[in-house]
Amino acid sequence: MSTRPPRSFGFRPGRATTAATVAVLALTLAAAQWQTHRAEFKESLARRFDALAAAPLLDVSGGRMDASELEFARIRITGEYLPGKTIYLDNRVYRGQAGYHVVSPLKTGEGSPAVLINHGWIPAGPSREQLPHIVTPSGRLTIEGIAVIPPRRVFELAADSKSGPLRQNLLPEKLSQELGIPLAPLVVQQTSPAISGVVQNWPRPDFGADKHRMYALQWYSFAGLALVLYVALNLRIKR
Repeated sequence: MSTRPPRSFGFRPGRATTAATVAVLALTLAAAQWQTHRAEFKESLARRFDALAAAPLLDVSGGRMDASELEFARIRITGEYLPGKTIYLDNRVYRGQAGYHVVSPLKTGEGSPAVLINHGWIPAGPSREQLPHIVTPSGRLTIEGIAVIPPRRVFELAADSKSGPLRQNLLPEKLSQELGIPLAPLVVQQTSPAISGVVQNWPRPDFGADKHRMYALQWYSFAGLALVLYVALNLRIKR
């Protein structure tokens, strides 16, 4: 009775296969690390937001408006609204209803840039051709709110009109040129009593840390799959 000799396996990868696998591993692991770092950065932003939400109000009237230091801070600022400069941010939805965010520049003093105050949301009227009539208070007043930096990457359904008050997005440097006034590089989401008819709704932002962690896990999975395929496809049975 003859016995079949036991099988043994040999690992003989080709140079091209090895080079391709190394390249794939380098790419996927680098992408996974980048997503991990982004998740950590977004988590730090969330911790900063929560800490500043519980911190006392900062009075920045007449002071230097450093956007990076004031981002997410609860601030108090004194000034007066510039008449005829209010703009409307289009395509803002609240509880399923379309409307606008109403934004007015607040002049804080001579030689200081104006600060954009986002009063809140107002519903759109029956006709998109006619904007809601908003009158900002006159005289010097004090505003409280949350300082935010508008996003740099924006999506526009249509080009903004420089002649009218309707805007798709809020970019202080661009708006400064259009309105002909210097503007601070941040926006204050007003939390003190606002204009009649305006709804203040400022939910805690989703910083997206979980999304980056999910992407990192996917890239690590791709790296693991590439390694498993490299080993499996290069095993050879020795007879």
